[in-house]
Amino acid sequence: SCSPSEKLDLDAWKKVVKSGLQEEVSETVSEHKELSTLAAARKVLEMWRLAGRSVPENISEEQLKTFMECPSKSAKKKYLKFLYLKELYKKNDKRKVDEKRERRLEAQERASETDETKRNSFVCLWANSMDRAYSWRVAQSMIFGQPLVFDMSYEKDMTVREVANTVRQIVLSEGSNRRSVDPFHIHFCNFKDNSLYHKEFIKHYREAWGKLLITVTDQCYTDVFPKDKLVYLTADSPKVMKTFDHDKIYIVGSMVDKSIKTGVSLARAKRLGLETAALPLDKYLLWNAGAKNLTLDQMMHILLTLKDTGDWKKALEFVPKRKYCGFVSKP
Repeated sequence: SCSPSEKLDLDAWKKVVKSGLQEEVSETVSEHKELSTLAAARKVLEMWRLAGRSVPENISEEQLKTFMECPSKSAKKKYLKFLYLKELYKKNDKRKVDEKRERRLEAQERASETDETKRNSFVCLWANSMDRAYSWRVAQSMIFGQPLVFDMSYEKDMTVREVANTVRQIVLSEGSNRRSVDPFHIHFCNFKDNSLYHKEFIKHYREAWGKLLITVTDQCYTDVFPKDKLVYLTADSPKVMKTFDHDKIYIVGSMVDKSIKTGVSLARAKRLGLETAALPLDKYLLWNAGAKNLTLDQMMHILLTLKDTGDWKKALEFVPKRKYCGFVSKP
């Protein structure tokens, strides 16, 4: 607040205000001039670059200001050439790094392809050698090996789906037998041409069906082997198998047990007057509730292990763990 005796000098106040406005306007004008000068200089440099002069593609504002502050034309040309060479060296370094990375990736790909080819060649060679060894063993078993019979007379008791499941289990069994150290001589007895069994085997083996080293016959096993050597393996048998007999010929029913009524295979064996036997599952295993039926490939693993070792505990490890709690401590 001003006292009445003090007077405001309006002229001086106007001078102060005008001087402040002039400074702001001059600063704004100078900024616009500077920006327009930079933009014009950038356009000129772009035209020079397109004309083929040594001008960098990318130039920052700081570099552009430094260029404009150069005292002479020669100094400006030297500065532009310096920036151009610097950019060129940077591009060359980046290109070399990219080429080196590409060469390294190509070398890695070639090395991986070479390793894959070597590995595939080795695997193929190993597989062919093992196939020859397996085939030789099975061929020997057809002359000197112990026979194992698959009874193929249960087609009428099963649906098409159950026959397909049975054949799939037999295919797995044949593969396990072929890879065994001492394979069985497999016999398909009561096998009819153009039956559901036959059609399913053709689906699985295709051209290899005629090359399998097994014996396929439409005769009954009682017509092929002596009755006193035949033993029909069935879970319904009252007689428990104690040891594996290398002189006996074991018969396995080619069927899915879930679809067969209890005692069908036992009744068939009794009609033919054959000896029967069941695996000693209760003697060695703490069995859970449920039927004591096993799949055909599980039966094949058990019989092969018994044939090689005679160890029931080792053989019965192929029984699914869900069916029993553990082994009996003192069988």
